[in-house]
Amino acid sequence: MSPEIHLAQQPEADELLGRSPLAALVGMLLDQQVPMEWAFSGPYTIATRMGHDDLDAHEIAVHDPEAFAALLSEKPAVHRYPGSMAKRIQQLCRFLVDEYGGDAEAVWRDAATGTELLARLKALPGFGEQKARIFLALLGKRYDVRPTGWREAAGAYGEASCYRSAADITGPESLAKVRAHKQEMKAAAKASAAAPKSSKTSRN
Repeated sequence: MSPEIHLAQQPEADELLGRSPLAALVGMLLDQQVPMEWAFSGPYTIATRMGHDDLDAHEIAVHDPEAFAALLSEKPAVHRYPGSMAKRIQQLCRFLVDEYGGDAEAVWRDAATGTELLARLKALPGFGEQKARIFLALLGKRYDVRPTGWREAAGAYGEASCYRSAADITGPESLAKVRAHKQEMKAAAKASAAAPKSSKTSRN
């Protein structure tokens, strides 16, 4: 039975995220510089425009790059930067084809520990440290993928009863809380960056 996902806040898009490991990975890849719902509705939009009810790593990997970029650029665009994201999605799919036979779920299916899973996620194109930890927490909290030590490997994102990332969204209310947390973090970062400038004193 597929998990109940509420990341896209659209029934069809969330249903796809719940049953498709590749859609979940692509949604996470798209989750930067755009609202979370926009990012996670992307996989459904791509699948629909390709004439399918799911994404196929093999098909995307060999798709003509210009045509794939154009597909993501159609109105409404899949991302604020559809061209660069099209390249990243194809890089991810090529990696999955080369390393996992195109089976996205194989990335985590037999991972014995959270540390091992984190390493596998960090090896994916487009997945840095933070994105890998958030996706690891998402797998544990929403998809019941819980190898030994998964919370510790996910760091702060793995904590229970928090509202830090996509991993903590169960509906509109939690989405609002996660968004508020992100805004607080941005404000704190700006204040921290400005502090040294205002506290500098002359040595003369």
